[in-house]
Amino acid sequence: MARDTSDTTPLTTRDELIAWFAEGEKPRARFSIGTEHEKVPFYRDGNRPVPYAGEAGIQALLEGLARETGWEAIEDAGHLIGLAGQEGGAISLEPGGQFELSGAPLADVHATESELRTHLEAAKRVAEPLGIGFLDLGMSPKWTREETPVMPKSRYKIMAGYMPKVGTLGLDMMLRTATVQVNLDFASEADMVAKMRVALALQPVATALFANSPFTDGRPNGFLSRRSEIWRDTDPDRTGMLPRAFAPGFGYEAYVDWLLDMPMYFVKRGETYHDVSGASFRDLMAGTLSALPGERATVSDWANHASTAFPEVRLKRFLEMRGADVGGPEMIAAQAAFWVGLLYDDAALAAAWDIAKGWTDADRECLRATVPRLGLAARIGGRPLGAVAAEALAVARSGLAARGRRDAQGQDETRHLQPLEAIVAAGRSQAEVHLAAYEGRWQRSIEPAFTECVF
Repeated sequence: MARDTSDTTPLTTRDELIAWFAEGEKPRARFSIGTEHEKVPFYRDGNRPVPYAGEAGIQALLEGLARETGWEAIEDAGHLIGLAGQEGGAISLEPGGQFELSGAPLADVHATESELRTHLEAAKRVAEPLGIGFLDLGMSPKWTREETPVMPKSRYKIMAGYMPKVGTLGLDMMLRTATVQVNLDFASEADMVAKMRVALALQPVATALFANSPFTDGRPNGFLSRRSEIWRDTDPDRTGMLPRAFAPGFGYEAYVDWLLDMPMYFVKRGETYHDVSGASFRDLMAGTLSALPGERATVSDWANHASTAFPEVRLKRFLEMRGADVGGPEMIAAQAAFWVGLLYDDAALAAAWDIAKGWTDADRECLRATVPRLGLAARIGGRPLGAVAAEALAVARSGLAARGRRDAQGQDETRHLQPLEAIVAAGRSQAEVHLAAYEGRWQRSIEPAFTECVF
């Protein structure tokens, strides 16, 4: 997240919290696609992590991109921590220096691909003279947690202090993982619920298709998506498959109640982040928060609190798909295509629900638990996940074809699914390809990843 919301309108009732989500509804003609991806920077000389400060550090990289793009600087306590574009895009820093592009809302996957290409070209022009490259893996493959630099963002200091209290791997999540998300719109509460259920149920399918984090501390870690496994031991209060979304009557109100039960991290007043980790948003609304007596909730507080929930699909004023490891440019575009195809066409959405509607909470949780290690070899409802993925891709292809959005060469968005269709046909994820290289031509060394697994 590049910049926290700034809206001091007071919130005094639960109904106002519910209405905040409802205000995200859009007519279908205005549906857009927002794609976010993180990438791990490294020094090509020695394959070392990049610190924040220094002539060739993360700060210098941001300063160079500001000159290159003309984007506005975003600061936190005097530190440059991101850039904001005029069309809604932004660049931000994750806790360990992961460099994130939060894309602007765009009309189709072709535009997402073009935006990504423009960003990567600019990033490389600035990074190469600094000796910096970017990994396209879902987890930094070599450096320990202690060797990983920490970025000077106030909210991250608060989160880092709280994470070890609620899980054992939260700091790894913060410092060493990299993901790709696609953010999609909904037309109504019923539309949100339908999309949320399909997206949550099929999120482990995306995890398997995009699995790309098989190395940690310089060696194989026993998983295809270690990033996904790390999330299973980060913070049970704010992560997971959100089983309440499948209960009768689920909607904005039930999601609000879940957020109200979820402990807070911080309250921001002016430029100061106040550590209230573990406190209740209900107390903030009532003005009885012990750390900030008399302070009451604002729209900014609610938006910021909603951004600290981390289920596999997150509701804000749009829906965020959160289950995928980052990969190269083709895989980033493919992730957008996969979910747009499933969720933005009514017939495809219904067909996607037909795939998963018979699964129980226990089925979904079991799949979520086994996919990080087994990938497409996991099973659900008596079927191999590879077969489910093939069916989901066929539905996504039909949804994209029905949209009929064509590029300058006359091709529709289905072309962006080709990398995923190749993975299903081969039965091997990117992670499995890299593991085979590690055991073969890499000669059990992680160093070749810094030349082969890069943007």
